[in-house]
Amino acid sequence: MIKLYDGETFKKQFRRRRLGDYPEALQAVREILAAVRQEGDGAVLAYTEKFDGVRLLSLRASEEEFTAALVKADSRIIDDLRQAAENIRAFHARQLRRSWLDCAPDGVITGQRITPLKRVGVYVPGGAAAYPSTVLMTVIPARVAGVDEVVMVTPPGRDGTVNPYTLAAARIAGADAVYKCGGAQAVAALAYGTETIPAVDKIVGPGNLYVTLAKQEVAGLVGIDMPAGPSEILVVADETARLDFVAADMLSQAEHDPLAAAYCVTTSRQLAEELPAELERQCKGLERQETARLSLAEQGTVVLVETLSEAVEIVNLLAPEHLELLVQDPWKLLGQVRNAGAVFLGAYTPEPIGDYWAGPNHVLPTAGTGRFSSVLSVDDFIKKSSIIYYPPEALLRDAPAVERLAVTEGLTAHSRAVAIRREFLAKKRE
Repeated sequence: MIKLYDGETFKKQFRRRRLGDYPEALQAVREILAAVRQEGDGAVLAYTEKFDGVRLLSLRASEEEFTAALVKADSRIIDDLRQAAENIRAFHARQLRRSWLDCAPDGVITGQRITPLKRVGVYVPGGAAAYPSTVLMTVIPARVAGVDEVVMVTPPGRDGTVNPYTLAAARIAGADAVYKCGGAQAVAALAYGTETIPAVDKIVGPGNLYVTLAKQEVAGLVGIDMPAGPSEILVVADETARLDFVAADMLSQAEHDPLAAAYCVTTSRQLAEELPAELERQCKGLERQETARLSLAEQGTVVLVETLSEAVEIVNLLAPEHLELLVQDPWKLLGQVRNAGAVFLGAYTPEPIGDYWAGPNHVLPTAGTGRFSSVLSVDDFIKKSSIIYYPPEALLRDAPAVERLAVTEGLTAHSRAVAIRREFLAKKRE
């Protein structure tokens, strides 16, 4: 059910998952992107019928659908979503950056201007499942950043509707519109624009392999947050870790997708040997047990190491999306962690606390991109522009050095753009 390695063997055989490993999926995505770019709504509706099994008359969720969703939803869950939204909003408000100017004594002014993006598209997985938490995690940071317009895409169910909690979360978070489409066709619609769906400046949010590949393909035409692909969890466990906690946490990600990866790196031989049976025992009680079994069989891994330092070495090699430190002193270990999307410390901080409630974002880098990428944040929804002002005296002082550097690089027009002003100012002084 799950593979077992010692630390050295695992490090030698480890191979990072890459989007290039799926050439057939990439070809399919490129065909979908081309069709949507050429045919607009018609292609989006056709692919929605093909992949989601529903023929829609309209892509945009109506006000009546929002009203019906709020009536249908459990009021307690709505209250929970509102409180989660407040936690998320408060956390992200602390990330806000401000424009600044630095005025030097010689009159030179330099600075940075922060400008929110104009229009952002958020992708929220849907269809058979519902992820209102992802609605909150993608829409709220955009709103906190000051984005003018936030539109959302999510696959409809087979009855042509969007899950009521997803719609409720969109209303709570402040989305301007919800469009009932998913997959690569939804990414294409956001990137190119259709008759109904407006083109956006940036696309954010997690999705399956096809969504991730589509985001990568349109990157450059629009901004994207990260290649947020199949979910990952790595649990570091020592001899103090509870076996049932470790198994439950690994399954919390394995149930997402057969491509999801669940790892345990442990210094406890007993835990490593007993974990497969505990995973199987807990699997039997899951609604998505077949998905979890497939994930564990294909991607699941237990690594037995000699020391926690070796465990952290493997952590930094994998750069996992979710990292749990189920060890006696997680704070001591934290300082050695360089690569991880989100770190959960201690036995009583399971990954779902971050998914739903605590406030930090749950859209995280996967497939090792945590080595150079960051968690989704307010920074993803702003642009930074440099501000420079030089008064005449400062230009006269610095012009010779700038001209020399430009000539050194063979850029004489650069040099001349400075020299012409220096010469003008010199004549003006005469």
